[in-house]
Amino acid sequence: MVTLNEESQYIRSIYLKREQIASYEHFPLNLLFIQNFQELTFHPNVTYIVGENGMGKSTLLEGIAVALGFNPEGGTLNFNFSSFDSHSNLDEYLRIVKGINRAKDHFFFRAESFYNVATNIEALDREPGPGPKIIDSYGGKSLHEQSHGESFFAAFMERFQGNGLYILDEPEAALSPLRQMSMLARINELVNQGSQFIISTHSPIIMAYPKSKIIQLTEEGMSESTLEDTQHYSIMKQFFEDKNRLLHHLFQ
Repeated sequence: MVTLNEESQYIRSIYLKREQIASYEHFPLNLLFIQNFQELTFHPNVTYIVGENGMGKSTLLEGIAVALGFNPEGGTLNFNFSSFDSHSNLDEYLRIVKGINRAKDHFFFRAESFYNVATNIEALDREPGPGPKIIDSYGGKSLHEQSHGESFFAAFMERFQGNGLYILDEPEAALSPLRQMSMLARINELVNQGSQFIISTHSPIIMAYPKSKIIQLTEEGMSESTLEDTQHYSIMKQFFEDKNRLLHHLFQ
């Protein structure tokens, strides 16, 4: 077991390069959490970025990933393709503070564009070459021949190798609650193999990992939270504790 700590983690924190910002009028700099941005310090094991739709979670994760050298649509650091160039330029304004150690494995997982990653893998594997096929590191079965959830899980279970830096944007998108709990177990395995995660999620199940920090984005900015204090947890708790009352109010 090699769990990272504050001295050995791969990514320590990020700052906003305010001295390079001339105006906050246009996207993504007009996002409220950007205008109130303070230093974001990452947990050595798992950091969650949570918040309501439109708060900028995916934009922040994308900016961090691109600043680290990842392809905006996801994959490893070796992926270099573009299906549709739509990413923001937030990466240009982020200063990333790295730790003294370097990860041996890297992956940027985006639920919305993982199909494009799968397509690029098939295209690369059709090209002649001496080495093994890329798909072999995902379990050997075409990601397009699996359900959405199965292909997601193949990446988590087969491709992630440990001693890694893994940035995950809404990984629960195609996973059942049972699979989400299985993913928590997989996160724990990889943390115990020297990995660090940065995860954007709406799922209270996914954000329940104990060795973690939850950063919540709101209209007031960015703040640290507990699972029980997140809006996601509160709404789900209200729903299951008094479903009929909540539905009554919704349908009025």
